[in-house]
Amino acid sequence: MSVVMLSLWGAGLPVGASSAPFTTAAEVKPILSATKANWVSVREYEGQDLLYVTHLWSWRCGLNGMRIGVNGAEPVTWPMPPCHEDQAAPNAILPEDGLPYGTFPLGSIQQITIDVFYDDMTMETLKVNRLGQPISP
Repeated sequence: MSVVMLSLWGAGLPVGASSAPFTTAAEVKPILSATKANWVSVREYEGQDLLYVTHLWSWRCGLNGMRIGVNGAEPVTWPMPPCHEDQAAPNAILPEDGLPYGTFPLGSIQQITIDVFYDDMTMETLKVNRLGQPISP
């Protein structure tokens, strides 16, 4: 019996195509659309709720900004580090970028509203529960 191994890596890509740098809305929108349950996460740590936006920071090069609202509060602009287009991995989070979370009283976060502004001038809003699972508007 012989086994034939087929590689699908690169299937459908033109010869010589390389991976995208993921620095535009066209490149990051499909990823963020498929990973909505990962946009934010809540972690209880040292008597506080930490609201992490690491996933959105990781795809920030295709974004113009983001706003976050907690428990029905009007979303406010959250800072994002710049895209490091001079680096091999422009979306990398570097030590000088700061920490990708905000602190809240322990157990206080129940619902999060996230507004994402893409660099193609479109916007997407998502509401999630404390576990990061999307909830109906």
